[in-house]
Amino acid sequence: MMGVLSVSAAEGYAAAASRVFDFGATSSSPVHTPVQPADIYSATRGYGFELGAKLTTSDHPGRGASLKNSISSQDPFSFSVALPEGNYRVTVTLGDATHESDTTIKAELRRLMLEAVQTKPGQFITRTFNVSVRTAKISTGGVVRLKERELTSELVNWDDKLTLEFNGPHPCVSALEITRVEDVTTVFLLGDSTVCDQPKEPWNSWGQMLPRFFDDRVAVANHAQSGESLRSSLGARRLDKVVSVMRPGDYLFIQYGHNDMKERGVGIGAFTSYKADLERFVAAARAHGGIPVLVTSMHRKSLDGAGKIQNTLGHYPEAVRSVAREQKVALIDLNALSAQFYEALGPMQIGSAFQDGTHHNNYGSYELAKCVVAGIRAAKLDLAQHLAADAIPFDPTKPDAVADFKMPASPQASTVRPDGS
Repeated sequence: MMGVLSVSAAEGYAAAASRVFDFGATSSSPVHTPVQPADIYSATRGYGFELGAKLTTSDHPGRGASLKNSISSQDPFSFSVALPEGNYRVTVTLGDATHESDTTIKAELRRLMLEAVQTKPGQFITRTFNVSVRTAKISTGGVVRLKERELTSELVNWDDKLTLEFNGPHPCVSALEITRVEDVTTVFLLGDSTVCDQPKEPWNSWGQMLPRFFDDRVAVANHAQSGESLRSSLGARRLDKVVSVMRPGDYLFIQYGHNDMKERGVGIGAFTSYKADLERFVAAARAHGGIPVLVTSMHRKSLDGAGKIQNTLGHYPEAVRSVAREQKVALIDLNALSAQFYEALGPMQIGSAFQDGTHHNNYGSYELAKCVVAGIRAAKLDLAQHLAADAIPFDPTKPDAVADFKMPASPQASTVRPDGS
């Protein structure tokens, strides 16, 4: 079972109030740990760079206290710290004493945290965000039934480490402080492949992009998984896992439908089994003091010749709306918002948002995350007060231009499509 390789180091660091790393420094102090390019992660050390990093350091001894050390690269690189399950506030200082830097940060399995933070030579910028670290163990007993790929290509989501990917034209990190926090709101996500953390380029989901749109009072915990329906997710005990760590005031965003509609059998249907299972998810969140939010599934790549959306999801989106009305649950109608987005792109450009007929690329998932943020505002959720300062209102009928969108690709890529369609 995963989660044992670095558990001793993770438990050791749990006792510390925070961990502070000084990149490029050559000597330690009582308050920080120096990090050099040769410091490759090991379970014994409990921190370090992941294999494959091509790094340079800028150490400026004797040149004045105003100059800071840093480590940089022309390629993406990852740094990991052994940590137990929980939410962590990450404060990162980016920049270089003598060069420009341009850094995008993704956490764990490509969750977007910071986007294109640029500094001039000698300029250093500090930013803060939260990362949710999890294990498969359920505190009330048992474990999440992980799929094979969650033990291989997706292991970074379950490996007792917090991993940060530094990406961009010239990523450069000077300092890193990681502190466990108990006072932030957690937004849990449950859903299918259009929500989950996709492990490899060019596949992506709105759930991976969503953290970037919140301030440092929110942590996003994405427990969605490719190929799953409400029922299979229940069978894997993903809902049990979520509510076992949920605190009063946390949110649970629920988006299923693409795979549920393919289930067959007596009593199986949008307004029968699917509706009943949705109500079960809602009740579970409320029983633990959580705030459920229902999200209708986005449309597939299904415009007709006139550029109008074609429904391929049957009655499933309407079943979600029905539960929201009857149970007085907040609703984000991503089905309707995605229709506006796709129709705005039109038949000639809709392919720019998709990798296949169902799954999205970076651009498509980024715009859908903006749709979700618009839905948070429209639903008047208290969560809206914790949106990032630059998360400006978004009109899906006027999406960002495809040509203007830039997102540095993570190193790992695959042509294998995610489960589900």
